[in-house]
Amino acid sequence: MELVLDLIHKILNAYLPHMAITALIHFMPIYLFLKFLHFIFRSIFSENVAGKVVLITGASSGIGEHLAYEYAKRGARLVLAARRRRSLQQVADMAYWLGSPDVVPVHADVSKVEDCQRLIEEAISNFGRLDHLVTNAAVTPLYMFEDLIEVTNAAPAMDINFWGAVYTTHFAIPYLKETKGKIVAIASSAGVLNAARISFYNASKAAMISFYETLRVELGTQIGITIVTPGLVESELTKGKFLTIEGKLEVDQVMRDVEMSVTPILPVQKCATAIVRSACRGDNYLTEPPWFKTLFVYRIFFPEFLEWFQRWFLFPGPGQPPTEAPSKIILDVTGFKEYGYPKSVLSPHIKVD
Repeated sequence: MELVLDLIHKILNAYLPHMAITALIHFMPIYLFLKFLHFIFRSIFSENVAGKVVLITGASSGIGEHLAYEYAKRGARLVLAARRRRSLQQVADMAYWLGSPDVVPVHADVSKVEDCQRLIEEAISNFGRLDHLVTNAAVTPLYMFEDLIEVTNAAPAMDINFWGAVYTTHFAIPYLKETKGKIVAIASSAGVLNAARISFYNASKAAMISFYETLRVELGTQIGITIVTPGLVESELTKGKFLTIEGKLEVDQVMRDVEMSVTPILPVQKCATAIVRSACRGDNYLTEPPWFKTLFVYRIFFPEFLEWFQRWFLFPGPGQPPTEAPSKIILDVTGFKEYGYPKSVLSPHIKVD
């Protein structure tokens, strides 16, 4: 038996890669053409969300806030969730002013399963249905893993970014099935590219991508799932709001500059508009800005090069502070921040309540 199994593996190892590459070369043009036709069809028959119910987590700022505004302009009824009460109420008021007929703000911490259950119950008790679930809440730890003294201080990254999405999805699925609704999972390009110093953020977003890809297989056509992998987008994250080694949320724009360097930051409104359009089309994936997908190709075919580049670009010489990294030096010398960063992210001010 072992000899037969060993022979099978040898045959697969020898011939399957060649067969796969040959099939890819022959069928890729047909696949891309059919995919283009499907895109055109979905664009023509894009979903109208006027009057439908959309629940958004992490709605008090950044992408979540502007998704609320974009859905509001389309006439959707909204359930908005966040931990900051006053900021959430301000977003709810603006969404109502922009055209949403009903907006329900819900103070909730998605890292708590009972809050996630209550959040879905609030949507159903107020509107009796749920059409879109947008899992957006996230925090970003920023430090070297070996510098972490108390490892449990990193837990919020998984508790909020991953489990918060899983909890809300679990309670929402029965209602989304009734409406043949959609899940819009706001992951991150970091879930694919694995940037240094944000290992827990990378891991949480990679887990999120894998979870929703698996869920798409399990649910089939019952619920549409759009997985969004943004690059750098105008938000509190790109302002420099990070989770510290001590487990506290603080703004550190110096380390923001080291980490993000000369990568252009996309205005949040453009990102939010693209996400809602993509969700209404029923896309499986969306990357904003689209040029970030080029880096995914390098991640697949040239992983060693990306690892070498990060080590050279993001880290200074031995014994030097992070501010001496080439990433920070190049940013300062070129003055890129003045034209590559939206003005809002140049200020360290963030919403506190």
